[in-house]
Amino acid sequence: MSGGVDSSACACILKNEGYDCIGATMRLHTAKDSKCSGESDILDAQKTCQKLEIPHHVVDFSKDFDKYVISNFISSYENGATPNPCIECNFHLKFDKLFEFAKKIDCDLIATGHYAIIEYDERYKRKVLKKAKNLSKDQSYVLYRLSREKIEKTIFPLGKIESKNETREIVNQFGLELGTKKESQDICFVPDGDYAKFIENYTKKSYPVGNFVTKDGKILGKHKGIIRYTIGQRKGLGLALPHSMYVCGKNLDTNEVIIGENEDLFSRELWADNVVLSALDSIDEPIRCFAKVRYNQIEKSAEACLKNGVLHVVFDEPQRAICKGQSVVLYDGDVVLGGGIISKTELD
Repeated sequence: MSGGVDSSACACILKNEGYDCIGATMRLHTAKDSKCSGESDILDAQKTCQKLEIPHHVVDFSKDFDKYVISNFISSYENGATPNPCIECNFHLKFDKLFEFAKKIDCDLIATGHYAIIEYDERYKRKVLKKAKNLSKDQSYVLYRLSREKIEKTIFPLGKIESKNETREIVNQFGLELGTKKESQDICFVPDGDYAKFIENYTKKSYPVGNFVTKDGKILGKHKGIIRYTIGQRKGLGLALPHSMYVCGKNLDTNEVIIGENEDLFSRELWADNVVLSALDSIDEPIRCFAKVRYNQIEKSAEACLKNGVLHVVFDEPQRAICKGQSVVLYDGDVVLGGGIISKTELD
């Protein structure tokens, strides 16, 4: 329970359905004003549990958060990738460390306020992860690393909620003073959005300036540190250019940021590791599916195959700005088949 509207509504629904509930709030960061461990949010979660007459625990995972989420976030940027910390947090903390805690207190199931659906699917003869009914809130992309074991023991009460207003109405009906609480849209440990400043402050390191170059090596100017740039970036380059140009790549060996045209960002193929399959047992032969390479994207038709632990995805049409460090997630309609972390693209 984060202290927000969604997890509180989740508790309300389960309580109303007769579940024996226990609330748990993860303390993920030691900074008191952090959006992922703020004292005010912990207090809101405690108030909700008091109102619902259910026990409440605060579990300190701050060291694990540093180890699995923040360290990965920093090393990804230092190695030219673009991480998704929400996926890492879900995988290592909400659906690993929290599962361990649940076992210790004899809980049978984990429930969160994510917008997704888990239900039995006759085609796959097992419970599967599916998109939420409210597609504008669907979070199946950031949950794709749920294993089959975890899927069997997880429920998402908000999966079939049709609108955020409906969620807010649920907490209002239970007399909780959270109906107007705002949602967090930023990376929880970088509330101002300046991830480069966060990395520099956290590591106590400065990242050297280098050259902006074209694909053929022409120097266009100086960049302010390679961690400050992501594939597809146009704004904030500080270059006087005759027309819009974009970050198309990074050369870590020479500390160069490669600038190119919009058409230089498109590619059809990618390779991914750290693969998790949930609906499927394997992908030994190429399959037709739909895939997406970032959270706010409509999935596109593709062919996928898994060999020697590496997922190879070929899109029917070129995709823009595929980033190493992001995840590719495979779908069959509304069913999540699995996915992996992008390690290479056609442009590398």
